[in-house]
Amino acid sequence: MNRFVVVGVDPSTRSRAAVDWAVDEAFRRRADLRLVHARYGGTGPAEAQRLDAEWARVAARHPGLTVAAELVDGPPRETLVGAAAGAELLVVGDRGSGGFPELLVGSTSLYAAAHAPCPVVVVHHEPVTEGGVAVGVEGREAEGPVLAYAFEAALRQSLPLAVLHAWSYPPLLGPGHEVPPVYEEGHIAAEHERLLAEVLAGWRERFPDVAVTTSVVRSGAAKELVAASADQRLVVVGRHGRPNGPLGRLGSTSQAVIQHAQCPVAVVPL
Repeated sequence: MNRFVVVGVDPSTRSRAAVDWAVDEAFRRRADLRLVHARYGGTGPAEAQRLDAEWARVAARHPGLTVAAELVDGPPRETLVGAAAGAELLVVGDRGSGGFPELLVGSTSLYAAAHAPCPVVVVHHEPVTEGGVAVGVEGREAEGPVLAYAFEAALRQSLPLAVLHAWSYPPLLGPGHEVPPVYEEGHIAAEHERLLAEVLAGWRERFPDVAVTTSVVRSGAAKELVAASADQRLVVVGRHGRPNGPLGRLGSTSQAVIQHAQCPVAVVPL
C-alpha cells in the first residue's frame, strides 16, 4: 500500500494554507496526497467544482506528486479522523467553516488532533517561512515518537532543532503532611539539564546532521512553546492526555499550544 498524507479541504482561505503545507510535506516525504472534503448534510455541484479546482492547483504545485480528491458526505470531524486510518499524517487548518471566527482554533481541528490515529499538523494562517523546528520534551520514556517526529522533520528540511524542557517546583503539601525540603533552584535546574542530556544522547547519535540546541527553563511548557512558535516553522508536541478527558488524549499543554501558536503545530500520539 502506498504511503499517503491526508489534508482536510473546505472553502476557507485557511484551508488553502493547510493544503499548501500538506502538498509540500507529502512531496518531501515522497508520499501520495489525499484531499478530503466533508460536508455534513449533503454535497452539491459547487463543492465538487471547488474540490476539482483545488486538485488542479495542487497538481500544478508539484507535478510529480500523486494526488487524489475525495468528496464525502458526513460530519467533518469523524470523516477526517476516519480518512486518516493508515496515513502517515493528517493536516488540518486552524479554523473550519463553522462561522465562528472569534474561535482561535475550530472544533474540527481540535477533535482531529485529539482522536486521529496518526500525527496531526494544525496549520495556522500564513505559516512562518523562517526558523527551524521546536519540540517540547518532558523527559518521559514514552516520548520516543515525539522526538522521532521532530528529528525527522528537521532532517527532511535541513533545519535546526530546538529542544525545550520546562520544569517547575513540586507542589507544596498541605496541612498535616510532612514539610517538603527547601528547593534550591540551581541544583534542580542542573538535574533537569542532566536529564535532558541523557534523553537526547541517543537521538543526537542517530541524527548527526541535525543541529540541536537545548533550553531548560523554570516555566510552563505551553507558555514557552507558544513563545518559541513566533520564529519557528514547526512546533512538535506529544498527545498523552486522559482518554476520558474533554478532548480525548489532547492534554492541556498540547491544546494550549494548538490554540495560541503562530506556526504549524504537530501533535504526535504517544
